[in-house]
Amino acid sequence: MAEQELENALATKDLSALVIILLKGVIYQEADADLWSALLKLQARVRDYVAILGLELVFDEAEGYAFLRSRQESEDDAAPKLPRLVARRPLSFPVSLLLALLRKKLAEFDASGGDTRLVLSRDDLIELVRVFLPESSNEARLIDQIETHVNKIVELGFLRRLKPSAGQSAMFEVRRILKAFVDAQWLADFDSRLAAYQAQLGATSGEAVNE
Repeated sequence: MAEQELENALATKDLSALVIILLKGVIYQEADADLWSALLKLQARVRDYVAILGLELVFDEAEGYAFLRSRQESEDDAAPKLPRLVARRPLSFPVSLLLALLRKKLAEFDASGGDTRLVLSRDDLIELVRVFLPESSNEARLIDQIETHVNKIVELGFLRRLKPSAGQSAMFEVRRILKAFVDAQWLADFDSRLAAYQAQLGATSGEAVNE
């Protein structure tokens, strides 16, 4: 009996630690195997615990990540709405665009059946997005702007900066958690969204020329 009580106490301690860490950010299997193992064992209890807070656990065992997000509320849900514990972060259009381009790149990479890690250089990222941004006569300024967007995505956790080899440009790993935020349906509509943006960009450029 005492052994069972001790086991329950340890599990409760692990549960509290897991929820606190999840409230702070993402848990990756590759970063902490012991923490991931504890989450694997206690995920049902974590789900029940965070549900009280109006949150849900997103746990992708295959991709090796877990995080909390606000629970989706249906229109028929008569329960009073809780304050949001996980804040929504408004993103600029260039950052959203780059996230979508990275998600599409990740889908193409997975379809090729190669390595599991998509790694891109700083130059790769610049070329990926520059064609969709307004033309600029100041090349250095344009690159600075793109690097600012890349840094924001690193801050959000969708890119991980890698340590470059000697003489190598900055390298970045596309984190697979991006798949959970840019879903397949959004990706399927990406081409039409992109065409609409390019039309808008063309109209804006035309207005600038007329002025």
